Amino acid sequence: MLLVIDVGNTNIKMGVYDGGKMIQSWRMSVKVERTSDEFGAVMGELFAGVGVTFDDIDGVIMSSVCPPINYTIEHACEYYIGIKPMMVGMGIKTGLDVKYTNPHEVGADRIVNSVAAYKLYGGPCIVVDFGTATTFNLISERGEFLGGCIAPGIKSAMESLANNTARLTNVELIRPESVVGKTTESNLQAGIIYGFTGLVGYIIAEFRKEKGFEDAKVVATGGLSQLVQGGEKILDIVDRSLTLKGLKLLYDANIAVAGRQVKRRNNVEYRHRHAKNI
Repeated sequence: MLLVIDVGNTNIKMGVYDGGKMIQSWRMSVKVERTSDEFGAVMGELFAGVGVTFDDIDGVIMSSVCPPINYTIEHACEYYIGIKPMMVGMGIKTGLDVKYTNPHEVGADRIVNSVAAYKLYGGPCIVVDFGTATTFNLISERGEFLGGCIAPGIKSAMESLANNTARLTNVELIRPESVVGKTTESNLQAGIIYGFTGLVGYIIAEFRKEKGFEDAKVVATGGLSQLVQGGEKILDIVDRSLTLKGLKLLYDANIAVAGRQVKRRNNVEYRHRHAKNI
């Protein structure tokens, strides 16, 4: 089985694949203060819920945009599973031709999402990730990563308003019936959601016009993607598991070259005992 891990700024997404099928996926909050033992205990409990043990895992791949937590997760995987994760970064085979001034500046999550969108849905495509930040990536029909842009995330914008104004507070992020709100709550909802709908639609239109990709598919990921899907169809495909699928694709491409990951066995007795106790 393969464990895929995507570490974002706010959440950690994990999934377990058995062959080509994802058995289950989970989200947990990013807590830099969490120890490797705590992370290992959480993993063990989540695995147990679907009948998976640490010894069932024979491959691990990880992408991260939060360096302070990387060592903790890597150490937990090495100690409890016996495998050091394959990290998405320099030296990994992506299949994309990254046309960036400095390719190493591109976030691992953007590369993983772009790989998945291109491999699964074809090019040209525009990949939009509604996370802590809203990222836009443009991939040509030949698999070239042409660049993109970064805007604030929907939740980040809402929290910024609430934190920097005296009389505005966080509100539930739902799409109001009208853009003309009659309460402070609906004013905030309309401004954030309809405002982001306009932002997303405009950037997509400019991407298509500037590069001549009028037929580019728009592939979106992230739970908040549904909020910008209004009366007119802006997003062609919404795939909330896009990043985890991209990690699986990258693992398969790279393991074919590097060979299977070697599993350390020095902690087998402890890991068996731990698995039985959680």
